[in-house]
Amino acid sequence: MPSSDNVLAAAPDRVTAVPRPTLTLWDAVALVVGIVIGSGIFRLPSLVAGNVDTTTLFLLLWVAGGVVSFIGALVYAELSSAFPSTGGDYHFLSRAYGRPVAFLFAWARMTVMQTGSIALVAFVFGDYAGQILSLGTYSSSIYAAGAVIVLTTLNMVGTWQGKWAQNILTILLVVGLLGVVAASLGAEPAPPTSGGGAVTIGGAMILVLLTYGGWNEAAYLSGEIQDVRRNMVRALLFGLGIVTIVYVAINYAYVRVLGLDGVRASEAVGADLVRATLGEGGARVLSLLVAAAALSTINATIFTGARTNYALGRDFALFGYLGRWKLHGETPANALLVQGVIALALVAFGASVARGGIQTMVDYTAPVFWFFFLLTGIALFILRRRAPEAPQPFRVPLYPLTPLLFCAMCSYMLYSSLAFTGPGAAVGVAIVAAGVPVLLLAGKKA
Repeated sequence: MPSSDNVLAAAPDRVTAVPRPTLTLWDAVALVVGIVIGSGIFRLPSLVAGNVDTTTLFLLLWVAGGVVSFIGALVYAELSSAFPSTGGDYHFLSRAYGRPVAFLFAWARMTVMQTGSIALVAFVFGDYAGQILSLGTYSSSIYAAGAVIVLTTLNMVGTWQGKWAQNILTILLVVGLLGVVAASLGAEPAPPTSGGGAVTIGGAMILVLLTYGGWNEAAYLSGEIQDVRRNMVRALLFGLGIVTIVYVAINYAYVRVLGLDGVRASEAVGADLVRATLGEGGARVLSLLVAAAALSTINATIFTGARTNYALGRDFALFGYLGRWKLHGETPANALLVQGVIALALVAFGASVARGGIQTMVDYTAPVFWFFFLLTGIALFILRRRAPEAPQPFRVPLYPLTPLLFCAMCSYMLYSSLAFTGPGAAVGVAIVAAGVPVLLLAGKKA
């Protein structure tokens, strides 16, 4: 099957330019770190602590989350270096299963997964920005919409602007988190945990891996990273290495200062840690940290999400408007614009109807996410057999054990996301199914 990039080259009248390798290794690392470290690290550790009975097990689960993510990163590193494309997962799925499956994946990301994530994290930013400076009754919604508009516009202006915004936000976030960890070392340690409590490793790992989620977004940069066949694996592993160190360190700070019992009982573990180490005035510090984490995640999600829409537009005439690359600025401006409009619509919906619906959004996106994640893992086996001539600058170590472990993890998470979610899961599946008639209308290849 010809690659989407070749199709693009054969139809120059439909676009003005194609992606060029403008991102350095450290640009990609900043995007990986920025999209993974989000507001979850300030909320989910309390729920993880509720599923374990010892501090040691609590910390080991955060290490395990990093290890599982590393295994997945190895699979993505081989796929991205062998088949580099701005479409990321879309490109892998298209080569392995054909255009219909790839289309449904892109449809799901455009209408629910990516835009929903942007809107939800924008509300998190709005909640904390409103604590710093309130804008009235609709303060959170105003800040959320403003974040989407400003960061989408910044990325539409050019990739250079988007990547430097990400670099700065990521540095501020990591330095801020490590600063809180350093401050916690001077605090009085909490008394030993009382122990006891139920141990539910599976439930805890769902939450840990949710907090680690997003590293796979690096695949959408593979058409723009310099020396991608060497730097993709480095970006994934360096990025996840930084994330794992930060996550283990901040969770060590939680249990050192608050104790496992205190972490379990906390409804805002990040706030309680900062209050214990910096006093009541530390609340503003936490608000700034969470706002920085949210902005970092929003920007990285906007950056990578538009790349899927762009790939969809390259391959389907109905969405050809999305498949135009802006020469000045090196950016998929149309794809960014459409993504921003959908995200703003979701912000407006959340402000008027569905405030507090974050759990529902998680419910109906999780099964779809893990289903396509599983298909991507299986695609590695298919493409190794179908395209043996493809360059292999990086090969997954311990093949086939490593990708089998990744697929097993995805299968377990898919099962868990169906078993432990509410009616929202059915809504997510219905939205993906709604893409089938759209696929039939999409017509011939662009």
